[in-house]
Parts: sequence; structure tokens; C-alpha cells
Amino acid sequence: MKHSLQRRDILRLGITGALGVMVSTHDLLWQVPQAQAAEKPQPLSPDEALQKLLEGNQRFVEHQPQYPDQSAARLQEVAQAQHPFATILTCADSRVPVEILFDQGVGDIFDIRIAGNIATPEARGSIEYAVTLLGSPLLMVLGHERCGAVTAAVQNEVLLGDISTFVKAIKPAVARVKNQPGDPVENAVVANVQYQIERLKRSRLLKESLQSGKLKIVGGRYDLDTGKVSIIA
Repeated sequence: MKHSLQRRDILRLGITGALGVMVSTHDLLWQVPQAQAAEKPQPLSPDEALQKLLEGNQRFVEHQPQYPDQSAARLQEVAQAQHPFATILTCADSRVPVEILFDQGVGDIFDIRIAGNIATPEARGSIEYAVTLLGSPLLMVLGHERCGAVTAAVQNEVLLGDISTFVKAIKPAVARVKNQPGDPVENAVVANVQYQIERLKRSRLLKESLQSGKLKIVGGRYDLDTGKVSIIA
């Protein structure tokens, strides 16, 4: 009798365990299709995307952030696919975190950061991916005041290792404004944004998106003191 009880207990535990595995598996299999079936958001026009960015920046400047798209539900929503409404090429400077200064969240911005916000082939390819394959309608090249990379290019410093590569990429912009009155670094920051946009517009893929009206390219300047982003190109 004792052995029979033990056998019944083992069988009951086995069935319960199997049911538990079945339930867990069912839950998992149900959740995956749910995530995959997340509807693609209504795409924004390039102008609407720019307005959304600037409204977020205004909230940041006024210290009234909404912290959108940062919930657990948002993580599930974008787990299987991404549809960023903006692509931003900006400096790698730690003081220019674009999701924060534009008050956006997970999956909103395709963020490409490199010292001096330069359009290297790798950066350009990343942007082409975001625009062509992910459908991002807005591209912003974002420079910032007192940029160290631009300052080094203006001062024509000799730098070690590969640090000199991004300085070399900025020098053509510096040459354009070397005789311009005013602060040479500030002038070069603006000129560099404009120069990198010109380089990006040579991309056949980006040019096609521009001509079709699916893409807008703008240049911005971030003020480290106030947190405000101004459109400069």
C-alpha cells in the first residue's frame, strides 16, 4: 500500500509538472505571435517627425519630460521590429544623449554617434539602413557647441592613434570658415554640420528618398548650457 501511494504521488507530480510545462509553453508560444503581430505605427511625415523631435526637446529644456515609450509594454511592442521616426547622426560626446534631450524612448530614434558627427562610410551605411529598410522619414545631423573634435580640427592639433582620423574629416569644413568673423570653433561647428549633410546627400539611396519626399534632412546645433536644439541647416 505504501508503495502504491508513492507511485500515485509520483504520477500526480509528473502530470502536474507536465501540465505546468504545457501551460508555460503555451504562454510562451502565445506571447511570441502577439509580439510579432504588433501593428506597425502610422508613419509620420518628415515634417511631423521633425515637429515631434523639437516638441520633445522643448519639454527637456523646460524640465517637463514625459519619458514616453519607456515602459515594459513598449519593450514588448518593439521586441520583434523597429520603426524609428527619426535618425540622428550626432557626436559621441557624453553630454549629448539624444533620447534624453529629445525626450523620446525605446525604438523612437535610430541613434548614430561618432566624434565630430562625421559621415564616415560606416555611419552613412547605418543611415541608409535606417532610411531605406526601416522607413525613418527624418535625418538630423546634430552638432554641439564647444565640440572637442571640431576644436582639435580648428587648432590643427597633432593627435595620437586614430584620433586624428575624425579631425581630418572635419578640416574641409574648417577651411570654409577660416576667414569668417566670430568664434572660429562655433563657426566650424555650424560649417561641419552643413558639410556632413552635403556628403550624405551624395548617397544614391538617400537621394532617392529625398526626391520621393519620403525623407527630410536637417542640421541641428545643441546648446550645452541650455539644452536647446536649434535648426541650422
